[in-house]
Amino acid sequence: MIRGIRGAITVEENSEKEILLATHELLNQMILHNQIEPDRVASVFISTTGDITEAFPARALRGFKEWKFVPVMCMQELDVPGGLECCIRVMMHYNTTASQKDIQHIYLKNAVSLRPDLINEE
Repeated sequence: MIRGIRGAITVEENSEKEILLATHELLNQMILHNQIEPDRVASVFISTTGDITEAFPARALRGFKEWKFVPVMCMQELDVPGGLECCIRVMMHYNTTASQKDIQHIYLKNAVSLRPDLINEE
């Protein structure tokens, strides 16, 4: 079964370095917490708010060993008044036997405000 694994993180500034570091951090946490194997990933969608323009966040995924053939697409989030700024969101489509409630969605930095109900308090 394919499950969606969500994640989001914010950046402090619109710079290539910051965008790639934040995206790498988010993806790393998503992979670790869900024990993701790249061969079981169908695709990854990465979106950013309109104020992130200095790099394609998908480049961060290419730094992970064995992720070369995973399809990745970047896109822009809707510009909704009052929406969270400087935000990178990820939706990973993963083949797994895990139930929906066992998926660990990762929200970091100011993005915790997006889904506080999904934050795992350890």
